[in-house]
Amino acid sequence: MRFLLSCLTTLLLTTSVEAQDGPFVDWLNDFRPRLVQSGASPQTVNAMLDGLEPEMAIIERDRDQPEFVRPLWEYLDIAASDQRTANGMDAFSENRDTLEIIEARHAVDAEILVAIWGLESSYGAITGNNDVVQALATLAWEGRRRSWAEAQLIAIARMLDRGFAYREDLTGSWAGAMGQTQFIPETYLSRAVDFDGDGRRDIWHNNGDALASSANLLARAGWSLDAPIALEVTLPDGYDLTNWNPNQSRLVAEWTAEGIRRADGRDWTNDDQVRSAKLILPAGLRGPGFLTFGNFEAIKRYNNSTSYALGVWLLSRRVNGGGEIIQGWPTDDPPITRSQTRELQEALVAMGYDPGGVDGIFGPNSRRALMAFQRSRGMNADGYAGRLTYDAVMAAE
Repeated sequence: MRFLLSCLTTLLLTTSVEAQDGPFVDWLNDFRPRLVQSGASPQTVNAMLDGLEPEMAIIERDRDQPEFVRPLWEYLDIAASDQRTANGMDAFSENRDTLEIIEARHAVDAEILVAIWGLESSYGAITGNNDVVQALATLAWEGRRRSWAEAQLIAIARMLDRGFAYREDLTGSWAGAMGQTQFIPETYLSRAVDFDGDGRRDIWHNNGDALASSANLLARAGWSLDAPIALEVTLPDGYDLTNWNPNQSRLVAEWTAEGIRRADGRDWTNDDQVRSAKLILPAGLRGPGFLTFGNFEAIKRYNNSTSYALGVWLLSRRVNGGGEIIQGWPTDDPPITRSQTRELQEALVAMGYDPGGVDGIFGPNSRRALMAFQRSRGMNADGYAGRLTYDAVMAAE
């Protein structure tokens, strides 16, 4: 029965896409001369496009938006699990000489590179087995992200023509991310490096190339060696969030003047006091708070997700023998689902708060709208879209 339903879903999806965008061959015939015009050699064009067929499962994955949002505390339990930490320690030990050279060459801390390696591909064990040319061509044909996907295909042609990779190497995720570092093709061209000097940037099979490429990306994003990434903090009782902006950087000395303290009980160093940091409350006031520094923003250039950056930070600490997050999480107030987010956005619009659209995705505009609602009701304006705040919004509509 499940197989029949799957076949029916694929048939319906194929019909709808062809009705909207035409057969795959039409897109292919349109894109081929444009790929040639981009400078790709005939041999590379043929290697990429001859016999190419779409993969309908890619479109299903791209269109599928999971209903439930994993709570941050569950994500971090997986990102920095005991097994991933142990594997990271082994990977660090086995690649220590390479990591030390990369750290010296790029001025990026070795444990951070190991943590990113662990989250992106389980230290090279899980890099994805999709043909990225087929995946990107399928996404381009489908049309929702056509310009982006076609730009990635042009980048792949340049990779091949420059001898950085071979056609058979080009495997990765369904979304086109490749190798142990999960670089998309344009990022590969601009950030991947040839660590061992063999003329290739082999992020699939060469640990040195993969780790040095991650280091180069972080260095170009402004990484500062031996500088903090994040520090867990406690807020004083009754802390006033009226003027708080999670995107605003202030000197640590200013935060401490408002009663914010390190959660581990240590004193702030003089170096810490003169650094700029943002205060984030990823699970609201009832969860842990963090001061995040420039290196945190550099990690977000790799993946623009607060959860991801916290995962890298926490895993790097554990791989380096550090501790856990000290404060507890509000497990009785999990993040709301996507359908609840749409309802929340609709309610905010109805009350005059602009969430930037009703799409079921809780982004910065929705957070600002929710904070404005919370302030108007005398609530703590932490912008956390948990079940308790959802109930308050729906009751006020």
